[in-house]
This record gives sequence, structure tokens and C-alpha cells, in this order.
Amino acid sequence: MSTSFKDLLVWNASMDYVTSIYKITRDFPDSERFGLASQLQRAAVSVPSNIAEGSGRYFKKEFVHFLYQARGSLLETFTQIEIAFRLGYIPDQVRDQLIETGEEISKMLNGLIKSLKD
Repeated sequence: MSTSFKDLLVWNASMDYVTSIYKITRDFPDSERFGLASQLQRAAVSVPSNIAEGSGRYFKKEFVHFLYQARGSLLETFTQIEIAFRLGYIPDQVRDQLIETGEEISKMLNGLIKSLKD
């Protein structure tokens, strides 16, 4: 790959997403520190991490594989966000904003995957 993963819009957007996730999970109950909060944080961190790791691979096919992993982790966060909402840990407007942002990241991932597969 000729550019750094740090130059990818999807990597930067997913880094902002991680920051948002960490900020909202600070307010989760202490009983969730090693449960839902930790799981949500790990899934969110996995998105830019997989983008970065994949960009360092030699073959495009390998990069695409890691982008699929990133997309899977992103979708995992959607479920965990919904669980947090249903448990009353986040209000609906926070849930909606996180999902909307996540959907934009998903579109970016899909576009990058498509461009690498063509």
C-alpha cells in the first residue's frame, strides 16, 4: 500500500468512534467495568486496529480480509450499544448517534473493500 493507514479516512473515523465509545462507557455502572463496557471498548478498538494491521499486509486480498474483520467488529459494537441502551446505560440519542456514525464507517469500509477487490 502506498499510503499510511493513518491517511485513510476510515481509520481516522474509526479512531474517533473508539474515543466516543470510551467516553460513554465511563458512565456505565462499576459492575460493568469488566463486562459490557470492556467488551464494547475491545470491539471498537478492533476496528481501527484491523484496518492498520491489514494495511501492512503484502497482498490486497489479505488487507481485504482484515477490513472484513474490522466490519465484523463494528457490527459487534452495534449489538453492544443496543444492549447498553436496553439496560438504561445510554439514552436513545446517544445510541442513535453512535449507530449513525458506525453506519458511516461501515459505508467507508465497504467502499475501501470494493476498491481493493476491483
